[in-house]
Amino acid sequence: MSWVQQQIELAARPRGFHLVTEDVLAKLPELREIRVGLLHLFLQHTSASLSINENADADVPRDLESSFSAIAPEDFPYRHTCEGVDDMPAHVKSSLLGCSLVIPIRNGKLCLGTWQGIYLCEHRERGGRRRLVATIWGDKED
Repeated sequence: MSWVQQQIELAARPRGFHLVTEDVLAKLPELREIRVGLLHLFLQHTSASLSINENADADVPRDLESSFSAIAPEDFPYRHTCEGVDDMPAHVKSSLLGCSLVIPIRNGKLCLGTWQGIYLCEHRERGGRRRLVATIWGDKED
């Protein structure tokens, strides 16, 4: 069994759901050596989240953003408001989606479905750069 751990810094993005599959893969060349294993992604932030979802239709991330904004609107009477009107709704959205993913690896590739991609869900207007801890665990190619 082999372990690899990398920190990945993702560029700042505006509020919304952003496909980052290629960003993640570009930072993990070691993944290509794994015959069978797991990739664990952990986002080190409380106002953004990770998700796996449809990667083909540009309407999907837009619909996800509008749906989550309806679930956790900025005009709700939150108590935690010292960091701006978008902060507490961002925490709610992050709690709903979560900050980590586990994805199987087979023959050097992620076992994502045909229409699946890894999303960074940015819940703030200006969340800044986001850090992921990527941990690969698995058997290397013979």
